[in-house]
Amino acid sequence: MRQPPVDPNNTSAKTLQPIPQTVWTLGWMMFLINLSYVMIYSFSGIYLKTLLGVSLGLIGLLEGLAEASSFAMKLLSGMFSDYLRRRKPVMVFGYMLSVFSRPILAMSSSFALVLTARIMERLGNGIQATPRDAMVADVAPPKRIGASYGLKRSLATAGSFFGGVCGILAMIATGDNYQMVFWIASIPAVIAFSILLFVVKEPKKFDHPAVSAEAPMPAPKRRQRIKLSQFPLLGQSFWLLMAVNAIFMLSRMGETFLILHAHTTFELKITYAPVIMMLFNAGWCAASYPVGVVADRMNRYWFLAIGIIFIVLADLILASATSLGIMFIGVAFWGIQYGITQNIFISLIAETVPEDLRGTGFGCYYIISAISALACDTCAGSIAHHYGEARVFIASGIVALMSLLALILIMGYKKRTNFSKSY
Repeated sequence: MRQPPVDPNNTSAKTLQPIPQTVWTLGWMMFLINLSYVMIYSFSGIYLKTLLGVSLGLIGLLEGLAEASSFAMKLLSGMFSDYLRRRKPVMVFGYMLSVFSRPILAMSSSFALVLTARIMERLGNGIQATPRDAMVADVAPPKRIGASYGLKRSLATAGSFFGGVCGILAMIATGDNYQMVFWIASIPAVIAFSILLFVVKEPKKFDHPAVSAEAPMPAPKRRQRIKLSQFPLLGQSFWLLMAVNAIFMLSRMGETFLILHAHTTFELKITYAPVIMMLFNAGWCAASYPVGVVADRMNRYWFLAIGIIFIVLADLILASATSLGIMFIGVAFWGIQYGITQNIFISLIAETVPEDLRGTGFGCYYIISAISALACDTCAGSIAHHYGEARVFIASGIVALMSLLALILIMGYKKRTNFSKSY
C-alpha cells in the first residue's frame, strides 16, 4: 500500500527539513560583508586615537551614534518591508550605503569624515539587517528557525574571523597604511552586494507562516498601512522580552573598547589589533549554530540566562586581567555571549510575533537596542576617559546582573500565568 507523503510541518515527522538555500546565500553574503567590516573596524578606534588624536570620550560618543543609527534604521526598514511585503529592495538600498562608505573612510583624514563614513556604514547595515532577518524567518521551516539563524550567524562570524586575518596580512603588506587597508576592505563588500543583486531571489510568498498564538493574525494578501496600533499586536511575551533586552544592552559596549584596552593596557601592537576581533568572533561563531540547534528543542529563556552569565564572567576576567593572555580569554567569553544572546533574542522574536509583523517585531528590538547602545557606549567612553578601561567592564558586569534578575522575574511571571490559564 502506498504511504502518504510526510507533512513537513508535522511535528511527528522523524526527519527535519534541510535549511533552505536562501539562508545559505544570505549567510555567505554576511560572511563577505563582515570580512570587510572587521578589516576596517579593527583599526578604526586606534586610528582615531593615535593618528587623529580623538579622545576616548569622543570615540565612545562616535561608537554610540554609529550603533544607534544602525539600530534605529532597523525599526523603519522592518516596518517598511512588512508594508511592501518584499524584503530584497530594502536590502539592496542598505547594502549600497555600506559599500559606498568604504571609499569615504579610505579617503578620510579628519574626524568629520570618519564620522560620516561610520554613520553611513551603520545606516546601511541597519536598513538591510531587519528585512534580511525577516527573510530568513519567511523561508525557514518552523522546526529549523533556530538552526537557520544559527547557521546564518555562524557564517557571518566566520567572515568576521577571517576579516581579522586579512586585516593583519593587509597591514603587514602595506606597512601599516590605514587608508590602503580600508581600500582593500572594499573588495569583499562589492562582491557581497553583487551576490544580493544577482543571486538572492525574493520569496514569492511566505511559505512557513508562524502565527503567534498570543496574537493570532492571518497573513493578508495585500499591503497593510504602517500604524502604531500594530505594536500592541506584537504580544505581551514580546514586550516582556524587550524589557530584558533594554537592560541587557546597557551592559554591551562596542568591541572598540576591547581593542583599546588591549592596546593601551597591554601594549598590543597596532598591526595585531584584529586578533581581538578574531578571538571575539571565534567565540561568537563557535556558540551560534550549536545554540540554535539545541535551543530548538529546549526552553530558549534558559539559554538567554546562560548568555547573560557569560557576559558577567567576561567582564570579571577583562576587569581583573593582569596579562594579555588572560584578557584573550575574556574576549573569547565576550564573543560566546554574543553568539548565545543574539541568536536567542532573534529566535524568540521570530516564533513569538505574528508572521505578518515579523519585520516590525525585529525593528522594535533594534530600536530598543539603539537607545541602550547609545547610552552604553557614551557612558563607557566617559568612564574609560576618566577612570580607565577596566572600570568599564566592572560597570558592564553590574548592569548585566540586573538584566539577569529581570529575566528571572519574567520567567517566574510567565510560569505562574501559564499555570493559571491551564488551571
